[in-house]
Amino acid sequence: MPPRRRQAPPAAPRTFELQAWGRGLEHVAGVDEVGRGPLAGPVVAAAVIFPPGVHIPHVTDSKLLQPEEREALAQEIERRALTWALGLVPAPLIDAINILRATHVAMREAIRALDPPPELLLVDGRPLPDIEFPQLSVIGGDRRCFSIAAASILAKVTRDRIMAHLDALYPQYGFAGHKGYACRTHLEAIAAHGPCPVHRRSFSPFAREAQGELEFGEEDATAGDG
Repeated sequence: MPPRRRQAPPAAPRTFELQAWGRGLEHVAGVDEVGRGPLAGPVVAAAVIFPPGVHIPHVTDSKLLQPEEREALAQEIERRALTWALGLVPAPLIDAINILRATHVAMREAIRALDPPPELLLVDGRPLPDIEFPQLSVIGGDRRCFSIAAASILAKVTRDRIMAHLDALYPQYGFAGHKGYACRTHLEAIAAHGPCPVHRRSFSPFAREAQGELEFGEEDATAGDG
């Protein structure tokens, strides 16, 4: 008997979008980020606005999807979105301002690049400070909100592509496989070769005390998700 084909997960609900669309708001943006926990590479944020009524099957938390599913869905999201944009903060700036502020910078960069601008933000997690648009924070939003899930896919696919490029520049670290997370092979490579320019020097094992002060979410427990 041939192996059973994987059933892709269902799409995240559109409850928040439908409520906003019902109030006459057409430009509702989902916002999410990826890459808070790795020892190397950038933190990447994405923001996406869909025309009212758009639905794409299987758009859900990027961590629930296989790499090939994310790639295919990212293309469909880009095709059907009214507008979408990315924000990126590299490792040196993360070290300079800390990962929380860097995440906020990346999210604001993505949001402010949207054209047309959003009338409402649906933000994964806690509220985003210093942003000029109305917002609704959604805890666990990448599984509870369609637009946030779409943003999580765009951010994840983009960051994975960046890490594949960095792997070509610094092949001794294996970035294409672990994406910069603190797995055994990555730590062994750091011990053998020392850090490279895209490592976050403020993070463990470079500064264990700094890493211990940070709080990371579920994303960071799934370093090997492709």
